[in-house]
Amino acid sequence: MTTTVPIQFRPAEFETLKEAGGRIALILAPDARPGAFARRLDRLMRGAISRAMEGKAWTKLKSGEAMELAYPAGLEAEAVQLVKLPKKVSVTEARKAGGAIGKALGENGVTVMAAGHGRTTDIVLGAVLRAYDFRRHRTSEGNGKGAITILTAKVEALEAEWAAYAAVAEGIAFTRDLVNEPANVLTTTDFADRLAAMNEIGLKVEVLEEKELEKLGMRALLGVGQGSESPSKVVVMEWQGGKKGDAPLALVGKGVVFDTGGISIKPAAGMEEMTMDMGGAGVVAGVMRAIALRKAKANVVGLVGLVENMPDGRAQRPGDIVKSMKGDTIEVINTDAEGRLVLADVLWYAQDRYKPAGLVNLATLTGAMIIALGHENAGVFSNDDALCGALLKAAEAEGEGAWRMPMGAAYDELLKSRLADMKNIGGRPAGSITAAQFLRRFVKDDVPWCHIDIAGVTLPPKETDLAPKGATGWGVMSLDRLIRDRFEGQG
Repeated sequence: MTTTVPIQFRPAEFETLKEAGGRIALILAPDARPGAFARRLDRLMRGAISRAMEGKAWTKLKSGEAMELAYPAGLEAEAVQLVKLPKKVSVTEARKAGGAIGKALGENGVTVMAAGHGRTTDIVLGAVLRAYDFRRHRTSEGNGKGAITILTAKVEALEAEWAAYAAVAEGIAFTRDLVNEPANVLTTTDFADRLAAMNEIGLKVEVLEEKELEKLGMRALLGVGQGSESPSKVVVMEWQGGKKGDAPLALVGKGVVFDTGGISIKPAAGMEEMTMDMGGAGVVAGVMRAIALRKAKANVVGLVGLVENMPDGRAQRPGDIVKSMKGDTIEVINTDAEGRLVLADVLWYAQDRYKPAGLVNLATLTGAMIIALGHENAGVFSNDDALCGALLKAAEAEGEGAWRMPMGAAYDELLKSRLADMKNIGGRPAGSITAAQFLRRFVKDDVPWCHIDIAGVTLPPKETDLAPKGATGWGVMSLDRLIRDRFEGQG
């Protein structure tokens, strides 16, 4: 997987800053006098920092944004970056400031003087996430990114605080790698192998193959993949960090490694981005990696359904009727509404096997979600106000946009089938809501459940403050925070 950039915490000594190669980043509050190190650096640079901070360009910068002084006189560094950040800021602003540092990071690294900022670890996390660079399939583009060195008077304290952040950063990088991989590399088998390898970090991983899925009655899931050469699979990842016998939180992810739409084939334009249709499974995998690395004190199980939706002589047809593991029959009106068929069986299996204390599923489920919320927010649907409230609170705390969407029995009318218990699609009106209503039928009444439609936030069309153009890893931070706040230390 892509290795996150190295982080070093070192004592705050001016000589280290003066002699640093690569880049220097100074965290400067707009409403306070620069610290002693910044003032000494300014003198070495013949007042360049003071002049910059008196100029219009600095004044126009928003909190978390930066400007650059190239080839600074009197220093070994190739550039000095001035990062505007008040002392009292939100997590989002602090990580945005780090993102500015990470975006500019080169192969010679950066030395950061944060002047004892109270959100230093958030600054570092932002830098690490924005410095992510998926290079696996590029053959001749330099030597990658160098280390980030933080000068601080609290080396040991920040190292201890950073450990949990580092685990989350690695989980996000793992998710991004999975989403960024092309489908000829990330087949269902390769995906399952990458997850199985996480037994090395303490996860118990089990891969259910097609014969086992057939015995379990997962015909809804199997129908989606029957036109592909890649075998359908379900991968189960268990983390037992809480009290023995406590019911786990169950995370379920849609893992369509490539989605042509099947017989209801998609238009050619933009189809290459359907490598991201396993984004929900990618987030579940990243969360499981993060909690295992930080040894979370909670019981969590992650389940992902891995399939490929292809047109073929054996492929599922519009009009086919399949029986789910639950026993309900589904008339397949559109084979491009396949993700809900995968989730239906995995959701039921998760409840049947684990009797979870809570159930959260993630999926790049509907284009209608992008129409509703764009690329700024994921849509959240739920049958439980407490769990949904905790999830939205966690997302807000981590700066990941999420918005609760409505549900209701009236929408079920759109899913009525003449021939089966339900249709797999309800038409264009309220498309994201009818998809959620479909999934709700496979959630038991006494199980708190949230469905998160991440279609718009998984692979946005441009870079973000914390990610280069490509996969964002949205959801790893929010779900890790949900586990910390609601499920760790319980019982």
